[in-house]
Amino acid sequence: MNILHRYIFRSLLAASFLAVGVFAFVLIVGNVLRDVLGLLTDGQLSFPLFFRLLSLLVPYVIAYALPLGILTGVLLVLGRLSAQREITAMRSAGISLFQISAPVFFLAVIGVAFSITVNFYYAPNARSQYREDLSASIRENPLNYIVERRFVRDFPGYVIYVGEKRDEELRDLWLWEIGDERMVSRFLHAEEATLDYEAETESILLILRDVFAEARSAGDPENLQEARPSPSIERTTIRLPLRGILGRGTGSKRYGDMTFNEIIGVRAELPDRPGEDHFSELISIQLSIQERFAMAFSVLSLALFAVPLGIRIQRSETSSNLVIALCLAMVFYFLVIAVGWFETRPRLRPDLLVWLPNLLFQAAGVWMFLRVEKL
Repeated sequence: MNILHRYIFRSLLAASFLAVGVFAFVLIVGNVLRDVLGLLTDGQLSFPLFFRLLSLLVPYVIAYALPLGILTGVLLVLGRLSAQREITAMRSAGISLFQISAPVFFLAVIGVAFSITVNFYYAPNARSQYREDLSASIRENPLNYIVERRFVRDFPGYVIYVGEKRDEELRDLWLWEIGDERMVSRFLHAEEATLDYEAETESILLILRDVFAEARSAGDPENLQEARPSPSIERTTIRLPLRGILGRGTGSKRYGDMTFNEIIGVRAELPDRPGEDHFSELISIQLSIQERFAMAFSVLSLALFAVPLGIRIQRSETSSNLVIALCLAMVFYFLVIAVGWFETRPRLRPDLLVWLPNLLFQAAGVWMFLRVEKL
């Protein structure tokens, strides 16, 4: 690597590192606001556990921050070099566009290798540990997850209101069961209640005593005149699922939380039986693997697209390049999300379609690259 390549590479590395840090910070803040900040402010999490969960989010967001950060770094550096006519001077000296962009591709290849390692090892382990730590916190003190004198909506399908928490008991508890159309299907009021944790289903068991129950009409749940009150119930148990706090899915480990070796092991143990269910399960496993590879290779795809774009736009302003990078990332991730819509249709092979955004950006990048090289 000559002096010119080292100069471009150092500039790219510094700009990309800062951009990845900024985007990782934004993504972490978004996840914190969505998942755990409310738990902290309600006193449901301790500060040490909060900061530990914060650190466990870093590998998870790197998969998204790294492609976007390198894309931004390439636009910033090449846009500045082009705006200051340094690219023109290099090409006048007989240096081809491919030689100029060699440090970009070298950095992108390093980014792909790093992203594959994170996606298949560190991110799944961090995500599993994240769920395990939250689960342990709930198991140690499930009472923390019910806040008195506040409507609690953390448990899918239920709204809970507690008048008072006294020692290990809840007093004056009101519970509404929400049906499929987001209407109240049943109402319960208990004088006293206690909580327990059920590890097998990752649920909180709400044990109610001295319960008044009222079932609503299935056809018209808002018509209180047709509500059917039941005799007082001495004791009943409600299972509150924790997927609203721990994430989608309960029980067995999800493919998204598995490392590469674990996924390969599951695929090897999958019974070889013909049928739609077997094919769907196999495609789900393949999709989990291909999604991570495709996300890692998006670093190279976006970098390839950014090289000719950064030279053509000739902008040295950080804000302009940041806006362009965000727009490109939104287009790329929209395509990724659109492909995800076919996840429930295995016959369309979503495990192969997941590569479509990469192929489109690579094709567009090569086309733009050749056009700029001819100028």
